[in-house]
Amino acid sequence: MNKWLLLSIAIGSETMATTALKHSEGFTRLLPSIVVVAGYTAAFYCLSLTLRQVPVGIAYAIWSGVGTTLITLIGWFFLGQRLDIPSLVGIGLIIAGVVTMNVFSS
Repeated sequence: MNKWLLLSIAIGSETMATTALKHSEGFTRLLPSIVVVAGYTAAFYCLSLTLRQVPVGIAYAIWSGVGTTLITLIGWFFLGQRLDIPSLVGIGLIIAGVVTMNVFSS
Protein backbone atom coordinates (compact mmCIF):
# COMPACT_ATOMS: atom_id res chain seq x y z
CA MET A 1 0.00 0.00 0.00
CA ASN A 2 1.18 3.55 -0.69
CA LYS A 3 3.23 5.01 2.19
CA TRP A 4 1.37 8.32 2.13
CA LEU A 5 -2.01 6.61 2.14
CA LEU A 6 -0.92 4.54 5.15
CA LEU A 7 0.27 7.65 6.95
CA SER A 8 -3.01 9.41 6.12
CA ILE A 9 -4.99 6.49 7.55
CA ALA A 10 -2.79 6.56 10.66
CA ILE A 11 -3.41 10.28 11.11
CA GLY A 12 -7.15 9.94 10.49
CA SER A 13 -7.43 7.02 12.92
CA GLU A 14 -5.50 8.89 15.59
CA THR A 15 -7.63 12.00 15.10
CA MET A 16 -10.83 9.95 15.34
CA ALA A 17 -9.57 8.18 18.47
CA THR A 18 -8.56 11.44 20.17
CA THR A 19 -11.93 13.00 19.38
CA ALA A 20 -13.68 9.92 20.78
CA LEU A 21 -11.47 10.14 23.88
CA LYS A 22 -13.17 13.43 24.72
CA HIS A 23 -16.58 11.77 24.36
CA SER A 24 -15.63 8.63 26.34
CA GLU A 25 -15.85 10.66 29.57
CA GLY A 26 -12.94 8.87 31.19
CA PHE A 27 -13.79 5.53 29.55
CA THR A 28 -17.21 5.47 31.24
CA ARG A 29 -19.11 5.40 27.92
CA LEU A 30 -18.75 2.14 26.00
CA LEU A 31 -19.06 3.13 22.33
CA PRO A 32 -16.64 6.08 22.42
CA SER A 33 -14.23 3.93 24.46
CA ILE A 34 -14.31 1.20 21.80
CA VAL A 35 -13.65 3.83 19.11
CA VAL A 36 -10.65 5.09 21.12
CA VAL A 37 -9.05 1.65 21.41
CA ALA A 38 -9.79 0.68 17.80
CA GLY A 39 -8.65 4.05 16.47
CA TYR A 40 -5.34 4.07 18.30
CA THR A 41 -4.72 0.44 17.36
CA ALA A 42 -5.29 1.18 13.67
CA ALA A 43 -3.24 4.37 13.91
CA PHE A 44 -0.17 2.72 15.40
CA TYR A 45 -0.42 -0.26 13.06
CA CYS A 46 -0.56 1.98 9.97
CA LEU A 47 2.22 4.18 11.35
CA SER A 48 4.39 1.11 11.87
CA LEU A 49 3.85 0.11 8.24
CA THR A 50 4.66 3.64 7.12
CA LEU A 51 7.99 3.48 8.95
CA ARG A 52 9.12 0.73 6.60
CA GLN A 53 9.39 3.37 3.85
CA VAL A 54 9.53 6.79 5.52
CA PRO A 55 12.21 7.92 8.00
CA VAL A 56 10.86 8.04 11.54
CA GLY A 57 11.58 11.77 11.97
CA ILE A 58 9.67 12.72 8.84
CA ALA A 59 6.77 10.36 9.54
CA TYR A 60 6.43 11.52 13.14
CA ALA A 61 6.66 15.20 12.22
CA ILE A 62 3.84 14.77 9.71
CA TRP A 63 1.82 12.56 12.08
CA SER A 64 2.08 14.91 15.04
CA GLY A 65 1.81 18.17 13.09
CA VAL A 66 -1.19 17.22 10.99
CA GLY A 67 -2.82 15.39 13.91
CA THR A 68 -2.41 18.35 16.26
CA THR A 69 -3.77 20.72 13.65
CA LEU A 70 -6.78 18.50 12.91
CA ILE A 71 -7.61 17.98 16.58
CA THR A 72 -7.37 21.71 17.23
CA LEU A 73 -9.68 22.46 14.30
CA ILE A 74 -12.17 19.79 15.45
CA GLY A 75 -12.09 21.32 18.92
CA TRP A 76 -12.69 24.75 17.44
CA PHE A 77 -15.46 23.89 14.99
CA PHE A 78 -17.27 21.08 16.82
CA LEU A 79 -16.39 21.16 20.52
CA GLY A 80 -16.59 24.87 21.29
CA GLN A 81 -12.88 25.40 21.94
CA ARG A 82 -11.85 29.01 21.55
CA LEU A 83 -8.67 29.81 19.68
CA ASP A 84 -6.89 33.08 20.28
CA ILE A 85 -4.26 34.69 18.08
CA PRO A 86 -1.31 32.88 19.71
CA SER A 87 -3.08 29.53 19.15
CA LEU A 88 -3.62 30.31 15.48
CA VAL A 89 -0.01 31.45 15.08
CA GLY A 90 1.15 28.23 16.76
CA ILE A 91 -0.90 26.10 14.37
CA GLY A 92 0.56 28.07 11.47
CA LEU A 93 4.07 27.38 12.76
CA ILE A 94 3.32 23.66 13.09
CA ILE A 95 2.11 23.55 9.50
CA ALA A 96 5.13 25.55 8.33
CA GLY A 97 7.45 23.14 10.15
CA VAL A 98 5.90 20.06 8.57
CA VAL A 99 6.01 21.64 5.11
CA THR A 100 9.63 22.73 5.64
CA MET A 101 10.71 19.23 6.64
CA ASN A 102 8.97 17.66 3.66
CA VAL A 103 10.14 20.15 1.06
CA PHE A 104 13.69 20.81 2.20
CA SER A 105 14.79 17.72 4.15
CA SER A 106 16.59 14.89 2.43
